Amino acid sequence: MVASKVKKQTSAKDNNKAYAIVKTGGRQYKVSSGDNIDVARIHAVEGSAVELDQVLLVADGDSVRVGTPTVDGAKVITEVLGEGKGKKVIVFKYKPKVRYRRMKGHRQFYTTLSIKEIVC
Repeated sequence: MVASKVKKQTSAKDNNKAYAIVKTGGRQYKVSSGDNIDVARIHAVEGSAVELDQVLLVADGDSVRVGTPTVDGAKVITEVLGEGKGKKVIVFKYKPKVRYRRMKGHRQFYTTLSIKEIVC
């Protein structure tokens, strides 16, 4: 019996999907239109629009623009979906033989953003 191989049909639109690399909160994110990302807390009202202007790279099909350090005139328009807290991180300090133990927990706040548009 011969197994038939089925190739996934990819359109030109999938191969030429625009994306950008943005910097916010000290981290870099690869984003494209329609994505949702969790970033370090941004003080903004839920449902409001936020512009990320530190765009390091913009790729649209065959053309790629790399900034030095940012691309001039490029920005990513997002919408705030909400805020939340990350997983708890436990900080435990211990010194043997001296009865020294300290335990502390921390939960980082984050903001969920929906990418609406990449403007170059």
